[in-house]
Amino acid sequence: MATVRLLSDEEASAEALAVFDDIRAVRGTDYVNNFWRALAHDPALLKATWERLKVVMAPGALDPLVKEMLYIAVSASNGCEYCAHSHTASARAKGMTPEMYGELLAVLGMANQTNALASALQVPVDEAFQA
Repeated sequence: MATVRLLSDEEASAEALAVFDDIRAVRGTDYVNNFWRALAHDPALLKATWERLKVVMAPGALDPLVKEMLYIAVSASNGCEYCAHSHTASARAKGMTPEMYGELLAVLGMANQTNALASALQVPVDEAFQA
């Protein structure tokens, strides 16, 4: 259950509605999801988050599917059920196959395991790996 009420279009401020309208236009849909409706209580935060997300998730050196898959991995590691679901749906819409999803989860599990082991053992970074 949300800690704030999800604002409908009728309840949202003019500033929040302007962001909702941009979300609809950019995504080509009439749907504004619950995350944005929760953030609408703080229109400045809503706008800043949406503006940054548009930049970060836009096509660039990484294609949009890769970005969605990274979002899934971070969401799973952070335990964010909402983001894991929403970005899995988005990745599927962008072409993620069941095989890709399975492989992503295998890499995620392996990375979490080896990260925990390296951290617990306090393994020093090899000189050759220093960035």
